[in-house]
Amino acid sequence: MKKDSTWFIPSNVNIAFSTRSGGVSLPPFDSLNLGDHVGDSPESVAENRRLIALQCDLPVEPAWLEQVHGVDVVNADNTQVLRADGSVTQDLKQVCVVMTADCLPILLCDKKGTQVSAVHAGWRGLCDGIIDSALAHFKASQEVIAYLGPCIGPNVFEVGEEVKVKFVEQDAACEAYFSPIKHKYLADLQGLAFYLLQRAGVSLIYQDKRCTYNNKDRFFSYRRDGITGRMASFIWLNE
Repeated sequence: MKKDSTWFIPSNVNIAFSTRSGGVSLPPFDSLNLGDHVGDSPESVAENRRLIALQCDLPVEPAWLEQVHGVDVVNADNTQVLRADGSVTQDLKQVCVVMTADCLPILLCDKKGTQVSAVHAGWRGLCDGIIDSALAHFKASQEVIAYLGPCIGPNVFEVGEEVKVKFVEQDAACEAYFSPIKHKYLADLQGLAFYLLQRAGVSLIYQDKRCTYNNKDRFFSYRRDGITGRMASFIWLNE
């Protein structure tokens, strides 16, 4: 688990990130797997979620999502199972959370500390507009701050030409975030998110550039391992 105190956020906004260490799951989910959809035992996942709540001092049970690589961002205050790729709340002590294992976690808050959001951004979500969907929940008067968490890095994230084409068809400037390699491309997932956030008017953006693929001891990576666990990124408000 990592708590980050270097982000330029209001004092009542809290963020935390899990790593793959400190849990009870057995290989290949070793050890702090928080995903209940990857084939790990439900008992291990439940215990890992209990442990991370204690380690991060979470005020309530997080609003876990059923993530589908879409663009829906929902209210975290809904007590039902939420099928979406982002959540948002203005309620004190509600916890927004997304799970990743190479995809990019994006945490958002407003500069006054009245609203927070967590977003799961793979290439499909970025291309289809998950950032705009999340920002639509903030008022025009709110100055938004973004935190880009660890994800698969630009030196290893190989995609087909069709992925590049989809981005470039929407915005020619996106071509700068793709580098040719043989018959495919290396994509800069975090770079694309940074650009799209700036394009949407977000100027305060923090980046954790650690690569999930190249840090096996610290991070789960679906691209690297196939069958693997999931990490989580949390954001919430305190009084």
